[in-house]
Amino acid sequence: MKIFQCKTQSWLFPTFLTIAYFCTIVQAQVASPTRLRYSVLSHDSIQISWKAPRGKFGGYKLLVSPASGGKTNQLNLQNTATKAIIQGLMPDQNYTVQIIAYNKDKESKPAQGQFRIKDLEKRKDPKPRVKVVDKGNGNKPSVPEEEKFFCQTPAIADIVILVDGSWSIGRFNFRLVRLFLENLVTAFDVGSEKTRIGLAQYSGDPRIEWHLNAFSTKDEVIEAVRNLPYKGGNTLTGLALNYIFENSFKPEAGSRTGVSKIGILITDGKSQDDIIPPSRNLRESGVELFAIGVKNADESELQEIASEPDSTHVYNVAEFDLMHTVVESLTRTVCSRVEEQDRVIKASALATIGPPTELITSEVTARSFMVNWTHAPGKVEKYRVVYYPTRGGKPDEVVVDGRVSSTVLKNLMSLTEYQVAVFAIYPHTASEGLRGAETTLALPMASNLELYDVTENSLRAKWDAVAGASGYLILYAPLTEGLAGDEKEMKIGETHTDIQLSGLLPNTEYTVTVYAMFGEEASDPVSGQETTLPLSPPRNLRISNVGSNSARLAWDPTSRKVTGYRIVYNNADGTEINEVEVDPVTTFPLKGLTPLMEYNVAIFSIYDAGQSEPLTGIFTTKEIPAQQYLEIDEVMTDSFRVTWHPLSADEGQHKLMWIPVYGGKTEEVVLKEDQDSYVIRGLEPGTEYEVSLLAVLDDGSESEVVTAVGTTLDSAWTEPATTIVPTRPVTSVFRTGIRNLVIDDETSASLRVKWDISDSSVQQFRVTYLTAQGDPAEEVVMVPGSQNNLLLKPLLSDTEYKVTVTPIYDDGEGVSVSAPGKTLPPSGPQNLRVSEEWYNRLRIMWDPPSSPVKGYRIVYKPVSVAGPTLETFVGANINTILITNLLSGMDYNVKIFASQASGFSDALTGVVKTLFLGVTNLRADQIQMTSLCAQWQIHRHATAYRIVIESVQDTQKQESTVGGGTTRHCFYGLQPSSQYKISVYTKLQEIEGPSVSIMEKTQSPPTLPPTFPPTIPPAKEVCKAAKADLVFMVDGSWSIGDENFNKITDFLYNTVGALNKIGADGTQVAMVQFTDDPRTEFKLNTYKTKEAVLDAIKHISYKGGNTKTGKAIKHVRDTLFNAESGNRRGIPKVIVVITDGRSQDDVDKISREMQSEGYSIFAIGVADADYSELVNIGSKPSARHVFFVDDFDAFKKIEDELITFVCETASATCPLVQKNGIDLAGFKMMEMFGLVEKDFSSVEGVSMEPGTFNAYPCYRLHKDALVSQPTKYLHPEGLPSEYTISFLFRILPDTPEEPFALWEILNKNSDPLVGVILDNGGKTLTYFNYDYSGDFQTVTFEGPEIRKIFYGSFHKLHIVVNKTLAKVVIDCKQVGERAINASANITVDGVEVLGRMVRSRGPNGNSVPFQLQMFDIVCSTSWAIKDKCCELPGLRDEETCPELPHSCSCSETSKRGLGPAGPPGGPGLRGPKGQQGEQGPKGPEGPRGETGPPGPQGPPGPQGPSGLSIQGMPGMPGEKGEKGETGLPGSQGIPGGIGSPGRDGSPGQRGFPGKDGSSGPPGPPGPIGIPGAPGVPGITGSVGPQGALGPPGVPGAKGERGERGDLQSQAMVRAVARQVCEQLIQSHMARYTAILNQIPSHSSSIRTIQGPPGEPGRPGSPGTPGEQGPPGTPGFPGNAGVPGSPGERGLTGVKGEKGNPGIGSQGPRGPPGPAGPAGESRPGSPGPPGSPGPRGPPGHLGVPGPQGPSGQPGYCDPSSCSAYGVGAPHPDQPEFTPVQDELEAMELWGSGI
Repeated sequence: MKIFQCKTQSWLFPTFLTIAYFCTIVQAQVASPTRLRYSVLSHDSIQISWKAPRGKFGGYKLLVSPASGGKTNQLNLQNTATKAIIQGLMPDQNYTVQIIAYNKDKESKPAQGQFRIKDLEKRKDPKPRVKVVDKGNGNKPSVPEEEKFFCQTPAIADIVILVDGSWSIGRFNFRLVRLFLENLVTAFDVGSEKTRIGLAQYSGDPRIEWHLNAFSTKDEVIEAVRNLPYKGGNTLTGLALNYIFENSFKPEAGSRTGVSKIGILITDGKSQDDIIPPSRNLRESGVELFAIGVKNADESELQEIASEPDSTHVYNVAEFDLMHTVVESLTRTVCSRVEEQDRVIKASALATIGPPTELITSEVTARSFMVNWTHAPGKVEKYRVVYYPTRGGKPDEVVVDGRVSSTVLKNLMSLTEYQVAVFAIYPHTASEGLRGAETTLALPMASNLELYDVTENSLRAKWDAVAGASGYLILYAPLTEGLAGDEKEMKIGETHTDIQLSGLLPNTEYTVTVYAMFGEEASDPVSGQETTLPLSPPRNLRISNVGSNSARLAWDPTSRKVTGYRIVYNNADGTEINEVEVDPVTTFPLKGLTPLMEYNVAIFSIYDAGQSEPLTGIFTTKEIPAQQYLEIDEVMTDSFRVTWHPLSADEGQHKLMWIPVYGGKTEEVVLKEDQDSYVIRGLEPGTEYEVSLLAVLDDGSESEVVTAVGTTLDSAWTEPATTIVPTRPVTSVFRTGIRNLVIDDETSASLRVKWDISDSSVQQFRVTYLTAQGDPAEEVVMVPGSQNNLLLKPLLSDTEYKVTVTPIYDDGEGVSVSAPGKTLPPSGPQNLRVSEEWYNRLRIMWDPPSSPVKGYRIVYKPVSVAGPTLETFVGANINTILITNLLSGMDYNVKIFASQASGFSDALTGVVKTLFLGVTNLRADQIQMTSLCAQWQIHRHATAYRIVIESVQDTQKQESTVGGGTTRHCFYGLQPSSQYKISVYTKLQEIEGPSVSIMEKTQSPPTLPPTFPPTIPPAKEVCKAAKADLVFMVDGSWSIGDENFNKITDFLYNTVGALNKIGADGTQVAMVQFTDDPRTEFKLNTYKTKEAVLDAIKHISYKGGNTKTGKAIKHVRDTLFNAESGNRRGIPKVIVVITDGRSQDDVDKISREMQSEGYSIFAIGVADADYSELVNIGSKPSARHVFFVDDFDAFKKIEDELITFVCETASATCPLVQKNGIDLAGFKMMEMFGLVEKDFSSVEGVSMEPGTFNAYPCYRLHKDALVSQPTKYLHPEGLPSEYTISFLFRILPDTPEEPFALWEILNKNSDPLVGVILDNGGKTLTYFNYDYSGDFQTVTFEGPEIRKIFYGSFHKLHIVVNKTLAKVVIDCKQVGERAINASANITVDGVEVLGRMVRSRGPNGNSVPFQLQMFDIVCSTSWAIKDKCCELPGLRDEETCPELPHSCSCSETSKRGLGPAGPPGGPGLRGPKGQQGEQGPKGPEGPRGETGPPGPQGPPGPQGPSGLSIQGMPGMPGEKGEKGETGLPGSQGIPGGIGSPGRDGSPGQRGFPGKDGSSGPPGPPGPIGIPGAPGVPGITGSVGPQGALGPPGVPGAKGERGERGDLQSQAMVRAVARQVCEQLIQSHMARYTAILNQIPSHSSSIRTIQGPPGEPGRPGSPGTPGEQGPPGTPGFPGNAGVPGSPGERGLTGVKGEKGNPGIGSQGPRGPPGPAGPAGESRPGSPGPPGSPGPRGPPGHLGVPGPQGPSGQPGYCDPSSCSAYGVGAPHPDQPEFTPVQDELEAMELWGSGI
């Protein structure tokens, strides 16, 4: 006998055995079951029932065997079962039945009997069925079986059922929950005056399905139960309990006083939030709670929720199909408790109850206040005091004894208004609350802040102590631009009020802020500013011992913190710059200077923090004096002595040289430093010698030469020699005057002539030069007698010249001296070479010329295309350059000129070529009449290809971009018999190469018999007014398959066929097929007719690949929704996404961005698509934008609904927009005028400021801003016939006292067509338009309610316009209406303007300043009634209004299950208080009225002292001046100190990837940021274990109830189920194999049932790394841009009454506040990122995540197959089958069973 395990039951019989479980009350003792009874259900089935034994027992054993012998079949049942149905019996066979109770290893005596179906049928009464009873022996008939329990008490109750609808339940089990609820409702007498039943369903967020007063009959409630939808989501039970506490047990929800209140919770898991406070609140308010747990429910949690005792209020069953076993027990208990509560309530009604009275608050501090009240009447057990911040936050409570009438509320937030409610708690009920409010005081702040003892890197701060403070927080930061983020903080104890701040930057202004801390809360700050001292430079520079080549510096130090000095000295022309760093000395010698040179000296003090400003000075070195004495004596025939007197100690060694006057060899000797004479020996007798003496300086240069002439004695001379003592140098008797004529410094165009002057009496020198060939044109130059050199230019290159120098005396000429010289040949750069060739760059190199150069000029130009000649310059020491931004595959002419003293050299020329970035072997194939394909050989470096096809006849283009690995692309929608040019552009990252093109002609249409045009589907009525830009995104991944892809194109064909007009005047259609890379099949402006676009859809080819939806959505935004692709401004943008699987990249971020930008996105999921991902992709509400079908054949089910929704969204007259989370038809005018955060900076005359709340920005339209937009972009189809105009605005004090149009539409002649006029002087409001007959009509509203909008506060204005009336609603209150005629439509050739003054004429009028926060036009006349004015603080109701924008929300779907939300973060530090505003004008005194509601918010006060100034309009950029000529170099200045960082230069060309650098060390932690609004949710909890079977898809539309069909035979059911199970396995294996092989697998056409998720697949091996790119070289710096002129200063802020705290300048970062809601103070500028906080405690275990990716091949779970009869045994043996009750068992009975 086979045993099939299914959940917790054992299937023992090989045919269906159905078990129905019913609740019984288990007694304390174990005994035998009794009252064994039989009931015939059909000719082969019978129901057995029994009475449970008393006492404790664990379960039953049911034994059935043929009386004639045979196998006994056994089934173990739970202890709650009292019935079982046996089917598949033989009518003529006798059977023996035994039912045994057991407890552990003990068994009771069996209750047993025998039966035969034929015998029982004979005894059946034809009247209402009587069940045969066998009390133990099976022979004695008994009374009919009792009916289901029904609560017949006259007491009534209000019962609210709270149902868990989370994903863990599943749709199948939720049907069992509905059945349980139906049985529960059936047991009570339900009616509007009887017991009422309400129901709420919860998951991540709860919702009311129906209130207590929703239905008046039981049938209506049961019908609602049967139609209860499944919600899906997380399990937040605590939130749901609090929700029904606040919403269900209320009079407005149908809850009645004096009636029992019952709450019943049904859940299947542990809550993800805290359930104790909300369940306690419910119980204390008089609600009796019952908790029913199923499967994974936490029993201890159920006991915490339920009322006592747990034995009667907590139920827990193992599976959903066992829920019916507790129905009877639950209904009996609820019924009895209702009776008991009714008695108590009636008894307590006789007693006096009521709320406490006279709520008084006192002893108010910043952190607490006392609450007093007068006792409530009657016997009060406790008082419950509930309090919470008015602006929102978690309620807290204090419970005190009933004899106490006061309590102190502690640990409050400062300066916060609290709502307080006091409830009297009676024994069985609670009173209404006594309510009041109180505002805590501000925390005391530090005062008298003084900053003193300022040094270069520190200062001290002191302040007066604050009583009660637990410590102080000091924040200090530099105010210098660029350093503002370098903020530091210091926390100190309460005893310190004087501290030193060190480690500061010198000469920097700091702001210091001190907060008094009270625990975690901070007071208002006190701030001060002080500037640190600059680093002290040295003082008193003294320059001494100045010689010809040295000097000595001395100075006085100013600080002991100096670590050294930096000395910089340079000559005046900047050719000599020297720098030296020395230790902390006070004197330093300078050596190696140039004589007669002026030097600038700068001395910097060096500190650890940097260097000081310089101490400067100037000095000039002295001239080296000429030798004034040179004497020759002791003359001999071969020697004489030379004597001299050195004049300068600065001179180094001396050099003595001599040479025969009439020619000979020069000789020299280097003398010692202190030597003053020398004997020259080895001379020729009787020979005249010229002797020269000069000093050799330290730098190798030589001083002026002193000469003398002496003659040795003749060898025949016999007299003693005489001594010659000349009074001046002895000169030659021939008066040569010139020695050592030298020609050097040759260039190609000049020579330098140098000579030594040997006679000081020379007056002039005549220099003549001519070519050596004897050029008759001799050039003559005269120079003074003191000059000894001359530069000859311009000369001929490569030419020899003869140069003659003649001294000129007073009495004639001296001896001329000549020398030859030759200019250099013309020399330029040589040997041009090319390297590093790439597609857009290459490097050229050259050899420098032999002659000196100043630099090089490189000129290059493309050879074969027109373009500018480009040039660049490099320095003289550079002989290579990388030329970038070149065209690919292009020849370039390159010329290199050397810049020389004589001008530019001849050019070094050459032709260079970049690599070709292009495809090869481009050809066309598959050429058809309307399509063709291009094919090419891939380029190895390509990252993408851009393919363009252009018609030669009409120049129409199609363009697509495909991936770098693609070798083929096809174009459709072409014209037959037309010539096309196909161009392929190869792309490498941002580089695009030249096109490679071919020409091809499409095929001519064949000559066919006349045919009729294809039938174009007619447009649907709902789509006739549609006008949109519509893009279809189709998943083309491998999992689709060719067959299913054809079904998608059929679906698109039908959808597009429903549209009316295709083209620029109607709906434009584009399509993208996406896999790894999206492919644009056709753009919005490709097709102009429906026929063409339908034909294109039919010819789309299946792509294949992976699924990357996020990349495709971004592709659609970037490439299709632009003007080039046909996107139109002001037209709805609609996207329809069709996919069959989960995306392999992120879709959440791009989907959110596009939805926020106004795109309407529809998401259609098929088969294995991830529903949560579809919800993230689709717009809101999801019910309208998200569709899910089981397979591709089911598209027909959603076709009509999708077409309707798309066409409604695509209305240009009234497009669908999202407003407060719901879809409305209308226009978001703020976005259309650019008055949104991302666009306002481009609108002139507009600045953004805080609005009514911090989270709402508003926009100030400054005077004469005249903000306007063309009407055709805002209302391309005009205005609807009925609409509501909504403004949220504020009149400013500087708004003129004359009429202006808040908004108006003008025609092309600037005549008004429709608008709203405000008269600030007359305090009236006027609406005007043209009526249907063309007459101009106006209606004016006035009165006190109208006047208040002119008093300077924000107000919400609705103007409702219908065919007969114009109504005005101010602050959600109607204040007037006027009769009008039906409106005519407008022209769209004009403009729409904001704030235009009525007196303006023409297009360039004037406009007024005012603030605008909201502006919408809604195509409905009921919007003003629905609006709740949640943006106005005085009218905002936190309970009914949505959350403020940008507040923390944990509702976003995470890729893993989210942990519970963290506690709310503390409020940010409050900004400085605004000044007191001016008092408003005194109104006329009216009669005293009753106390009215709170008045409207007063106008904001003037901007605070450190407020953020209004952003001025950007200045116009100055015109770029012409490039000036290069100026002469100026003299070298003194090096300055290190300057502040310069402005960022404009970004250069993008460099090529360099090699990977080594990882840098981790940076220091950043400063702590300013505390913000409540933090985002805590870190995601760790991944939970493998989840159970994921939730099924979205439910389809409810079908009509079908008629009951005949049941198939057992064998057929088994066969079908077995086949389904096998197909499941085969489908999973095929898909798994396809994924591994990366090839498409053809989808099976047989519908399959989703199996349990498999294990996650193994990660793929990583791809091979790409090649390392060559290292980039730094680019040449660009010329500095001309700075634009500064913008004008913004307008001055408006002064008004005291408002909310103003926006401060960027304040210092505040400390974290205590836990609480976000504050309402206006924020300062955002601070720097805070340092990472400590890691929080681990979160609760997250909920099971969404279904993971396809895993290993699944298996056939018998429990999944059981619903189809898989694995059923032989049909001849009986089976047990679970059923709900006897009625359902009868429904199983039919022919053929």
